[in-house]
Amino acid sequence: MKATTEAGKYKYVVLALLYLGWCVSYIDRAAITFAATYIAGEFQLKPSDLGILLSSFFLGYSLLQLPGGWLADRFGSRPVIVISILMWSVFTAFTGLAWSISSLVIIRFVFGLGEGAFPAASVKGVAETFSKEERPKMSSLLMSSNYVGSMLAPLIIAPMIIQFGWRNVFHYIGIAGLAFALMYWFVVKPVRAARGDAAAEAEKKAINKQAFRTLLKMPLMWQIVAVWFGLSIVNKGLDSWMPTYLMTQRGLNLKSVGLLLPLPYVLAGIATGIGGWVMMRFFDGRERYLLIGSSILTAIFVYCMYTSNSVAALITYQCIAYFFKSFVLATCIALPTKMLPANLIGTSIGMVNLGGQSAGFISPLVIGFLVSAFSNYDYAFSFLIAAACFSVLVSLFIRTLKSSAYAQHA
Repeated sequence: MKATTEAGKYKYVVLALLYLGWCVSYIDRAAITFAATYIAGEFQLKPSDLGILLSSFFLGYSLLQLPGGWLADRFGSRPVIVISILMWSVFTAFTGLAWSISSLVIIRFVFGLGEGAFPAASVKGVAETFSKEERPKMSSLLMSSNYVGSMLAPLIIAPMIIQFGWRNVFHYIGIAGLAFALMYWFVVKPVRAARGDAAAEAEKKAINKQAFRTLLKMPLMWQIVAVWFGLSIVNKGLDSWMPTYLMTQRGLNLKSVGLLLPLPYVLAGIATGIGGWVMMRFFDGRERYLLIGSSILTAIFVYCMYTSNSVAALITYQCIAYFFKSFVLATCIALPTKMLPANLIGTSIGMVNLGGQSAGFISPLVIGFLVSAFSNYDYAFSFLIAAACFSVLVSLFIRTLKSSAYAQHA
């Protein structure tokens, strides 16, 4: 009885550490968006140059999504997570040593490679620790950390830049990441299947080539990837450019931006945290309706942001847009954990994140060139709305089964 209680507590310790790891990663990656105006001034950059800089991270990040998931399925989540945190923390610190735009782009690219293995490995960590029935809810709860980290980033990074300068901020948060990697390694134990439990042993077997190929041939998985690609165009575009947009187009200073930008992430965190539960409770076997409705409402409120006449209205509409787009994130992460065994979770989440982070490379870059070409954000917002509509279109073709049917098939 005591061992069961300790195991129950331990799995929530693992979840808490994974949650904290996501917060650290988002604080580290968001720092560049708040330092962007200072970097642009120091290196005399145009909006298109900033777009290249912001996108360089997502190029590296997207390249490691699928390999990172495969590595987690092959060797377990723990070593992949620790190496990922160590690598991104080192290159976060190196960002503060950059001497030119070229060096910044290279450092941010390698930083992205470091972070790229973490998302799939972290969801794999949930799959290793929680039962199949718990995974959709716990994986979407874990994803709410994205927005908690994004909410904390302005509150932490903006005052630090003002106080210490942008270069020192990257040194400090890089050191904090290294300390967290060591803590994770010593607290989290390697996963072992219970002896005599055939189902647990089968789930914890390393992924093989046949399973990997079968997963890559699943049309439903690629539909999920495409849906999250479209919404990630919105997600990454707004995440990357809103600080600059608010300062250059709406006349706010960095301090004001640091106070306002956390607000949308509060609603996004709530939606993502409950998204897995909402999906299982109300849309089990009908997930496409949740995806279609959330994508349509995201497009509507991004348009409302574009046409708003005041900063207060803009932030309000951004909050609502983030709330609905986050149901899409929760569903796209929770669906593979509902459908697939644990030994495929890492790779499947790597596929989903490949779509999301490919959009993260494309969106800031396209917005930067659109702003440079037209000297305003009109076409940038149109680009974001079109991406949300693309997700609506793909969602129309998604067909899923109830969780009981997947359990029976397994």
